[in-house]
Amino acid sequence: MSGVFASLRRALADWGSPPSRGHGKPVALVYRGPASLRGCPEAVAELLESSDHGFDVRYVGPKERLSIDAETLSGATLYAQPGGGSLDHGYKHLRRHRADIRSFVRSGGRYLGFCLGGYLAGATPGFDLLPGDTDQYIASRSATVHSEDNAVVEVTWRGRRRTLFFQDGPLFELDAGASATVLATYPNKTIAALVTKFGSGRVGVVGPHPEATADWFSDVGLAVPGTLGLDLGLDLVDAVMNR
Repeated sequence: MSGVFASLRRALADWGSPPSRGHGKPVALVYRGPASLRGCPEAVAELLESSDHGFDVRYVGPKERLSIDAETLSGATLYAQPGGGSLDHGYKHLRRHRADIRSFVRSGGRYLGFCLGGYLAGATPGFDLLPGDTDQYIASRSATVHSEDNAVVEVTWRGRRRTLFFQDGPLFELDAGASATVLATYPNKTIAALVTKFGSGRVGVVGPHPEATADWFSDVGLAVPGTLGLDLGLDLVDAVMNR
């Protein structure tokens, strides 16, 4: 039994140590902290773990074993920013990490942003990872959702209409001539999900929540769609990993 406990101790020590890129499974870091809401980081982690990329998924944040810093990011393949509260509140907690996150992606890392994580990929305020910026979908002309409350929204994802969980998510505005792959649009033709390059890395962002599980809907009194959006979330992961 001593060998089992020794292996467990080594595993726990590795979990709390900065990851090392190039050895073993690709490391995916998921933010968990005051700039996220309960359940959002866990849903993103589960989505990443269910992909076929073989990620070693680890949480980072002020109360996690790993911090968001250049050393931790240097050993990672992907950094995921899940949903959370307001943009101003989220950026207040994350602005000190802006330079490290930008450097990570510019040097070849992947950034994955869901809802607030999508807003944070923009510039006003944010990490400025997009060839453009973000805005509130609910404030756009002909939006089909008009409240910041929990809701569902219809999107067209690679030509297929789907219904996703939504809570005041962003739309994405591209600069004239910008290069990006649009994965999904809202009914008013604004962009709901895209993937683009940033330096040598790639950025994938989505306004709604394809990672949402059935309890997200039922817990707030929304009808559960016949098909959840997990396959769309995996498509976004594949796209940001350039597959």
